[in-house]
Amino acid sequence: MEIKAEFEKIIPRFPELDGQVAVVTGGAKGIGLGIVIRLVREGMQVVIADMDRQSLNTTVESLITLGGTVYGHPGNLRDPRFIKQLFDRAIEEFDAVDLLVNNAADVQRSRLLDEHRDLLDLQLETNIRGPYLCSTHGARIMQQAGGGNIIHISSVGGLRAHWKGVPYDVTKGAIDAMTRAMAIDLAEYNIRVNAIAPGAIRTERTPSLEHPIVREMSQNIPLKRFGQVSEIGSAVAFLASPEASYITGQIIYVDGGIVTQLAPPGQKL
Repeated sequence: MEIKAEFEKIIPRFPELDGQVAVVTGGAKGIGLGIVIRLVREGMQVVIADMDRQSLNTTVESLITLGGTVYGHPGNLRDPRFIKQLFDRAIEEFDAVDLLVNNAADVQRSRLLDEHRDLLDLQLETNIRGPYLCSTHGARIMQQAGGGNIIHISSVGGLRAHWKGVPYDVTKGAIDAMTRAMAIDLAEYNIRVNAIAPGAIRTERTPSLEHPIVREMSQNIPLKRFGQVSEIGSAVAFLASPEASYITGQIIYVDGGIVTQLAPPGQKL
């Protein structure tokens, strides 16, 4: 992704976000990077956590060059000590956390009868425990400040199973449940909790749009195309803004209509 080009084509729409502080996990590339670019363009100060140090350094340097206030914090969400240090860093630098975006996840998928015990352990720690602990730290800070926002990045796989889909879809189903439970639990503190469930989104891992596999997959999506990371960033900015002040405990599907569709075109049930 060309960060400068993506940054410059965004029109800021939520002036209330200007100057607020966001923590974004897995924000150095892919969907996370799209989210970070949008938040920085809205004027937010952002702490990015990522285990890919090289991508993290490139992202931070590029956004600082564009005038953003961005700090990188390299490390792995599987380590609870890293998570505490992440929020300590946010308070040290900005003295606030207004928004937490739990984006980091391991996205590998397997079949149930294949050997995947190590993958299961990895995803339970990264995809569930990591966001859970981040939310705990973030919510404590938000509670003291009188409110805030937590946004989990889920998946269409949390509602409709992929083939093959374990253990990844299991963890995303847990994220959906976590969203609802946390929203109810934190409502009294004026902390809203929502999730965004992306469908097929084009990232640096996706082949060219002209690749036969991409073209075939696109024909099975009602809007006939892959989504852009900027479209996930737009949804995050909206949910974090006062425009979404009465929305909590919801899973917002940004998927081109995938979960709405009972069967792809031409496939009779």
